[in-house]
This record gives sequence, structure tokens and C-alpha cells, in this order.
Amino acid sequence: MEDFTTSSQVNKLPGRLVLTGSHIRLEPLELRHAEALAAASAVDPTLYQWTPVPQGLPETTRYIQTALEWLAAGTAVPFAVVRLSDNVVIGSTRYWNIERWQWPAYNARYSNTHPDVGEIGWTWYTASAIRTAANTEGKFLMLQHAFENWKTIRINLHTDSRNLRSQRAMERIGFLREGVLRAHKIASDGAIRDSVRYSMIAAEWPAAKQRLLERLRTEPRH
Repeated sequence: MEDFTTSSQVNKLPGRLVLTGSHIRLEPLELRHAEALAAASAVDPTLYQWTPVPQGLPETTRYIQTALEWLAAGTAVPFAVVRLSDNVVIGSTRYWNIERWQWPAYNARYSNTHPDVGEIGWTWYTASAIRTAANTEGKFLMLQHAFENWKTIRINLHTDSRNLRSQRAMERIGFLREGVLRAHKIASDGAIRDSVRYSMIAAEWPAAKQRLLERLRTEPRH
């Protein structure tokens, strides 16, 4: 059976996190990725009906600059997704809405500097990566690092209430549907969006991990 072990490398700079799997590498999003990301999103813009994805170099540059501002504020860790087989940038994703709780001194998490809770989002892939192992492995790497390295308590996901395909995908992984946030935000099409909220807590990760590993063994690589 194929080994889907992964690795992560962290240096002392906040957000300088690299997560590497068998198919993709999640590397720190930087302005140097702007041209490659603009090319990736331009292949088929119709794919992004429900997801805010930048189009063109100026918009992509602003997209990255905003992500880096959130990184500096400590509320996000954004990534460029790189396909290992050809070292091509195929999309982007990030941890965001990161929270570090103020634990009392008697609690074991008092000195913890890692996120207590957070969200995975702003995830999109170029056309050639759709229905491949890239998205599954991206979620696997991020969840594994959050729950096993950061010891995060909860990870959230949100999706447009109209995006039924995304909702089914979240449920297949093992995320629990918590409810609907009405008039939550502006949708990518400019509408006022209701968002469906999903979550996974640390105790649910082992079972979800096995489901993701099984999917990685059966999904096409490219």
C-alpha cells in the first residue's frame, strides 16, 4: 500500500510553514507567486462561481497583499499550492480567522503559542487540479498540522448555502454541519450570502484522518 506520510518544516518566522505531501506542497504565499496564480485562475474563471478568486495580475497582487497583511496581524497563514510532479503553482489556500485564547495560568494550554481555533478557507485550484488528489491532500495536510502539531481544538469551514457540492464534500471528510449564518457576508457574485458553517474538533480528527487517507489512495493524481 502506498505510504502517504507527510512532513512539515517550520522556522522561527510567523507563517513560514511548509507542508509537503505526496502530490502537493503548501508553501508560504508571497508576491513572487502573483504571476503564476494569475495564470492558474485564468484557465477557467467559470469554476469559481462560489469562491472569491482573483483574476488578472493587479487583482492577484492585491489578493496576496491582503493575505500578507492578515499574516502580519497573526490571523491567517496563507499558502500557494504547488504540484510536486512539475513544480507548478495550481492554487491557493489558507488558515484564517485564527484565534489564540487567553488561558488562565493554571491551565495546561497557558503557555501555548499556537492557534487554539481557526478556519480553513480561501481555497481554490486551477482547472487541471479539479477532481484530483490535490484538494484532498491539501485539506489533509492542513488538518493534520493543526490537530497534531498545533494541538488546535477546533477547525471551521464555511461555504455559500447555494454550494451544495462543497457541503457534501465537507460532510464526506467528517465535518459536522452546525447551522446557517444568515446574511453572513458578500458572496463572490455580489449577493448577500447565507453561509453554512461546519466544524471539526480534535476528538473527531482520527476518524477523519483515516477517511482522507483512504480517499488519497483512490483519487487520481493529476
